[in-house]
Amino acid sequence: MRVSVLGGGQITDEESELAEAVGREIAERGHDVVCGGLGGTMWSVCRGASEAGGRTIGILPTGSVDDANPHVDVPIATGMGHARNALVPLNGDGVIALAGSDGTLSEIGFAHVYEKPVVSLGAIEVPALEMETVSDPASAIDFLEAAIEE
Repeated sequence: MRVSVLGGGQITDEESELAEAVGREIAERGHDVVCGGLGGTMWSVCRGASEAGGRTIGILPTGSVDDANPHVDVPIATGMGHARNALVPLNGDGVIALAGSDGTLSEIGFAHVYEKPVVSLGAIEVPALEMETVSDPASAIDFLEAAIEE
C-alpha cells in the first residue's frame, strides 16, 4: 500500500517527532510513503520511513529532482508549484493528514475528490470533509489498512 502523508512545510519539534513516528510505522508495516518531498512534515516522515527501511516517494512542486529532501528515494519533479498538491493524495491508496495550513487543506480536499480514505492525526478539521481522527500512528495505519481491504 502507498500512504500519502500530508502536513506543513514548517513544523514544531513535536510535530516533527510525530511525522517521524508516522513514517516509521508506515515502513515497519511494509508500506510506501508518498509526500511532497521537501521540508517540514515531508522531511520528517521520510526520515522516519528511511530509518525503518521503507521506501519514500516525493512529488516535488519544482522542476528539479535535486530539490528533494535527502530521505526521498524516488523524487518526482513536476514543475507545477502548488498544483502538485493534487498529485500527492492521488498517488496514495490512503491518506494521513498531520498539522499544516493552506497546502495541507488543499491536499485533504483533493483526497476527498479522489475518494481516498483520510485519517487525521492533528490535521485541520473541516466539518464538510469526513476524516477519521486518531491519536497515534499505529491507529492511523490500522484505519487505512482496514479501509483499503474493504
